[in-house]
Amino acid sequence: MKKRYDEMRVGKVTAALGIILAIIVCLTGCGRSSGQDKAEGTQKVILCEVTHSVFYAPLYAAIELGYFQEEGLDVELINGGGADKVMTAVISGQADIGFAGPEACIYTYLEGLKDYPKVFGQLTKRDGSFVMGRKQEDFSWENLNGKSILGGRKGGVPEMTLEYVLKDHGLTPGKDVDVDTSIQFNMMAGAFAGGSGDYVTLFEPTATEMERSGDGFILASLGEESGEIPYTTFFALQSYIQENPEIIDRFSAAVSKGQTWVLEHDPADTAGLVMNQFPDSSAEVLTEVMKRYLEIDAWNETLVMKEASFDRLQDIMEEAGELKMRVPFDEIVDNSRAEQID
Repeated sequence: MKKRYDEMRVGKVTAALGIILAIIVCLTGCGRSSGQDKAEGTQKVILCEVTHSVFYAPLYAAIELGYFQEEGLDVELINGGGADKVMTAVISGQADIGFAGPEACIYTYLEGLKDYPKVFGQLTKRDGSFVMGRKQEDFSWENLNGKSILGGRKGGVPEMTLEYVLKDHGLTPGKDVDVDTSIQFNMMAGAFAGGSGDYVTLFEPTATEMERSGDGFILASLGEESGEIPYTTFFALQSYIQENPEIIDRFSAAVSKGQTWVLEHDPADTAGLVMNQFPDSSAEVLTEVMKRYLEIDAWNETLVMKEASFDRLQDIMEEAGELKMRVPFDEIVDNSRAEQID
């Protein structure tokens, strides 16, 4: 895959730096970019995504099917290249809506920003990565005992989820299993193919492409094992939501249509629809990826976030030592608009 998946975590120090940068930018007169496009009669909205990923197929379906245009929105999609950069873009006004993991909002809330972003919709509901090995095997998590696995950056949600699952199966990271966090997230596939690690966790379509090339075998879904967590969400500053309720409503309606479409159509149909978004991937690979994500129930049926899944995310963060204080659900999430969508 030519466009790699970035990690979905805002580090504590990075979040603080992002907030400082945002405040500086705002104080120097940075204004919001959205506004009425008089020529087209549509409202301009800048959406900053954490990375461009097949995992987010329902969002791209909404774009390709023209659902945003039907709602009177002209959505400009920009790639933040990481949750910290997405958060900085939202706080500074360089983007109207952010698309990343809700842990970004948790960290920002804990940093004490008054007008912190709030989540108004959830797209994916579990980890989208897969455990890959060097040979096809009758896999159980106990197979990792005494082995090494490339897990991504320490403290990233994929790595924290991996450690959560390992502990749930009675394996202690660093003792029973060597979780290698020294390799950059976007370099893990190449490192594994080059001989590093006994196992690796990878997102799609990288996992499928590696399997097709014979460099590894998909053995298990991390998301199936971890249970539901709000993996990727839409959020905006509270001030933006209050000042632009109709935009949030229309945006949510468009994404909801995309969610429904993907869940009601065959994987091949979805693959064909989003091909324009991923020109470097084949229809065969994309179809296989869509099928796999449907099988593990990766996508939310609606934009509503469940409090239980939010609590599990905080469990994972807390157990990893990355959460200094638990945050009340209602402080981070506003389901009111999502609940009103038919």
